[in-house]
Amino acid sequence: MNRHHEYSLIADIPGRLDAVASASLDIPRSVFSLDSALLVINGKAAKKSSKVKPGDAISIEYDEEVFEGLEGEDIPLDVLYEDDDILVIDKAQGMVVHPGAGIHNGTLVNALISRYGDDFISSDDERPGIVHRLDKDTSGVMVIAKNENAMQALQRQFAERETEKHYRALAKGVIPEMHGFIDFNIERDPRDRKLFHATERKDRGKTALTEYSVIRILHRYTLLDLHIHTGRTHQIRVHLKAIGHPILGDPLYGVRDPEYSTATLMLHSFSLDLNHPVTGERMHFEAKLPEYFEDMVKKLSD
Repeated sequence: MNRHHEYSLIADIPGRLDAVASASLDIPRSVFSLDSALLVINGKAAKKSSKVKPGDAISIEYDEEVFEGLEGEDIPLDVLYEDDDILVIDKAQGMVVHPGAGIHNGTLVNALISRYGDDFISSDDERPGIVHRLDKDTSGVMVIAKNENAMQALQRQFAERETEKHYRALAKGVIPEMHGFIDFNIERDPRDRKLFHATERKDRGKTALTEYSVIRILHRYTLLDLHIHTGRTHQIRVHLKAIGHPILGDPLYGVRDPEYSTATLMLHSFSLDLNHPVTGERMHFEAKLPEYFEDMVKKLSD
């Protein structure tokens, strides 16, 4: 379920909006990066990096996911690495990360509660261990924090872009440039609040930057490596659609291809680099392409 938060304050010190508001309201800075966050300074829409000065009127709204009354479920996980502080998994396609509207079981969070016990959910119902997320139909590498210290350290790394994430995708059409960047802001679609779209206007939505490299040209499709420099919801899917190369099998942003009508979303979180939250060691994790993805690459290569 979602819990809606609304705050108002008058700035008493100068600085970035997120820093000033976080210090005054005692809320984590990570909330300012949520897609649901609405930030306003003196009646005008603002960004988390916007500068404020003493006397400015600030208002903040955001939705927080809470996990009340959840039960553990014995759901197998493909573990890539585990220690006392972090768990790294290869998330299966079709697994929802956490409960939401109409989804109360069968999620990664249910599996984590079963694996670690009810204490894995904190007493104030904050999201248990979920530092970042993957869409239901996106497979691949994902890290989970096993304690509060690891949670805070990893949240900071993701917020300050110290992590490095690479994806594999099959994009429709032939992309002629072997390397490039997609730099469009992303905002919610006003016609459907569950969807997003790209905009060239820098005063709208949230900044988003995707770097791509062509791995191979296939039959009417391109196999891509994608490095996301920001972590917006549906970022890769929205960006590839915006440049006219939607992902094969994307039910939300794709274009139906009768020849491959049974394809599921061909997007996979291939690798993740991060600093261990306790030791500081730089770590690299990879999840090989799932069998269905490999099979599609072979089919497109014939």
